[in-house]
Amino acid sequence: MSDEATRSPEFVQSLERGLAVIRAFDGEHPQLTLSEVARRTGLTRAAARRFLLTLVELGYVHTDGRLFSLRARILELGYAYLSSLSLPEVAQRHMEALVAQVHESCSVSVLDGDEVVYVARVPTKRIMTVGISVGTRFPAYATSMGRVLLAAQPVQWLDDYLASAQLRPLTRRTVTDAAKLRAVLTKIAAQGYAIVDQELEEGLRSVAAPIHGENGSVIAAVNVSAHASRGSFEMIRRELLPPLLAAAKRIEEDIRGGLSRSPTAGGLSSA
Repeated sequence: MSDEATRSPEFVQSLERGLAVIRAFDGEHPQLTLSEVARRTGLTRAAARRFLLTLVELGYVHTDGRLFSLRARILELGYAYLSSLSLPEVAQRHMEALVAQVHESCSVSVLDGDEVVYVARVPTKRIMTVGISVGTRFPAYATSMGRVLLAAQPVQWLDDYLASAQLRPLTRRTVTDAAKLRAVLTKIAAQGYAIVDQELEEGLRSVAAPIHGENGSVIAAVNVSAHASRGSFEMIRRELLPPLLAAAKRIEEDIRGGLSRSPTAGGLSSA
């Protein structure tokens, strides 16, 4: 829940709580009991029950009387954003061509606060223990796309982020020192790409490149992920980076050509 001290007078707490109930469901918890929803949201059982039954009546949640689960209608809540963004549609064909060329999964994400949110994905074989789909979120500091997006942020924004971010060790390789992460981001900004070696998950390497909008600002990132057994860090740079950069350039050309609208701030951090 939000910090009450920072809430504006117009803040609607009931809306916050309703959204918290929706977010209680995820890939690992597709079905929840009333008690589980209450525990995951911090709501009382009575409050959780009211929100769940309201969502059931609105068609967003299904229940068999004991278990609750999200219904497909919940996708309507995110569709308006994705359809107005239009970046996924523009990027899709270039991502598919890239996957066909390198035989590895490709994703596009944007920065939302201190997390990356996947807005498009073309998978090959599953290489992560955690499933990825449109809407999946990961901490930006430990991902290649996240680092590309962080590296593009204004200095003051990045200073505030590094001062407050909780850099948890997701693997034994994860960079958790703010000063070291700053140095990594400075290098990424200079070279124009990021390679992350098993910092989000053991056995996973990824390389990401920025996608620039019509005004030259970074609006998204595109990456290719590969299992560490495929080859070395240098192999990633040699075999996956060039086609990735070429795909990012083609996406940018389509954006500049007017085939899409650049995403607006719309709640996202400016990049």
